[in-house]
Amino acid sequence: MDKYAVFGNPIKHSKSPAIHKQFATSLGEQIDYQAILAPIDGFKTAVADFFSAGGLGANVTMPFKEQAFELVDERTELATIVGAVNTIKLLDDGRLLGDNTDGVGFVNDLLANNVAIAGKRILLIGAGGAARGVILPLLAQNPSEIVIVNRTASKAKALAELFTEYGKITGYGFDDLPVSDYALIVNSTSSSMLGELPALAEKHLNGCNCVYDMFYSLQNTLFMQWAKDYKADITVMDGSGMLVGQAAQAFYVWRNKMPEILPVVSALKSGELK
Repeated sequence: MDKYAVFGNPIKHSKSPAIHKQFATSLGEQIDYQAILAPIDGFKTAVADFFSAGGLGANVTMPFKEQAFELVDERTELATIVGAVNTIKLLDDGRLLGDNTDGVGFVNDLLANNVAIAGKRILLIGAGGAARGVILPLLAQNPSEIVIVNRTASKAKALAELFTEYGKITGYGFDDLPVSDYALIVNSTSSSMLGELPALAEKHLNGCNCVYDMFYSLQNTLFMQWAKDYKADITVMDGSGMLVGQAAQAFYVWRNKMPEILPVVSALKSGELK
């Protein structure tokens, strides 16, 4: 049976084996997918052992995405720009290809839920790795503009500068953020994990149709509830679909078959995936 795995530390909490099992079942594919706890100082050896034993592909989660970037022999354009790899594929010639499916998974989740991107202005909160990973896939959907806002304005401006050749993108601090018709507002920071809110004023929600918190949660995150309390009819989404979406894109990279996202997200949210 074709062997795949996810590497991380910690890894016991990972939903990836259950997600990929449901993908394989839905598509009539036969795969063996395991979660592997890699030692903090032994990631490279663990991956080498896995592929030597017949592995065909792997996912990589925290804290090894940058190490995976250095490990692979070839990288996709997106992985190169992001500077991190979360999906590894064994090529026919024995080399390892590194890809980053986080951003594509995020965009596919938005599209699966009929969130409009083309021609819309998007506000992206945060200027870290999570934000960096979604910008290029978002720009590929032709929004009118992406505005990055960050506590440190210079980081937002520097991140925006990296992508100006791909589309209209600007960066600001919270104090000088223009009030505009942000159709989609995305929180890429760890604020929800910390039980905090980004320093975003409610006035920026006035033209918003959807807020998306990348943090995976079975209930509304603090950010989602804040938006809902201010604007009752706003659509709120957490990172469950992004988690499933990036896994679906990885499955496609390995098997050339794209699983449906929404049924697996529903199973995840209902607690059916163990």
